Amino acid sequence: MAILKAEHLAKSYNGRKVVSDVSLEVESGKIVGLLGPNGAGKTTSFYMIVGLVARDEGVITIDGNDISLQPMHNRSRMGIGYLPQEASIFRRLSVYDNLMAVLQTRKELTKEERQDKAEDLLDEFNIQHIRNNLGQSLSGGERRRVEIARALAANPKFILLDEPFAGVDPISVIDIKKIIEHLRDRGLGVLITDHNVRETLDVCEHAYIVSQGQLIANGTPEHVLNDEHVKRVYLGDQFRL
Repeated sequence: MAILKAEHLAKSYNGRKVVSDVSLEVESGKIVGLLGPNGAGKTTSFYMIVGLVARDEGVITIDGNDISLQPMHNRSRMGIGYLPQEASIFRRLSVYDNLMAVLQTRKELTKEERQDKAEDLLDEFNIQHIRNNLGQSLSGGERRRVEIARALAANPKFILLDEPFAGVDPISVIDIKKIIEHLRDRGLGVLITDHNVRETLDVCEHAYIVSQGQLIANGTPEHVLNDEHVKRVYLGDQFRL
């Protein structure tokens, strides 16, 4: 079992502390949510784990190995897959070539093994029928499927999803939830940050709530929903799943 840990993360901008003490962990086969009000520091915390933002304090580890100073591409090699909120698909490449672009970086695979992996991912994510379509021609739901398949082409231990429910229609939300659960069943650790609290809490098994740069609660969705501090600063009294 792999474990991704962030311990006592802190970050300041121009002397203002936006994250002062955030710790969390993600295990293989678990879906974890990182949530909080706007400006709470959750996105900065998430980006520190991804490697988009350098942390000022704290330690980030995979299986006890410190990756805090590693650039993003090294973190990817060490097992962190990242799916940004914005479209990241290669627009002028076909779906198949999008997958191959990542598989080509895996030098441990032969040409035939890369081709086999691409076919497996096309089947697994039900995108075989659009294999020759260009990235720019895909619907929002199709694009998300291809981007997730492409992230898995790098063979990560963890996948970090930034706003996976943003800008997608209700049918696609259901589809994305099923994909996230599939990633968990595949043995990956999944970390989600999203402004859509209801959908995130519905799919995750453990949630961390950040407010004013600090962790104020963590536990099962039911636990954080009933936390008085969380109700007061974030969800209110009437919120229900």
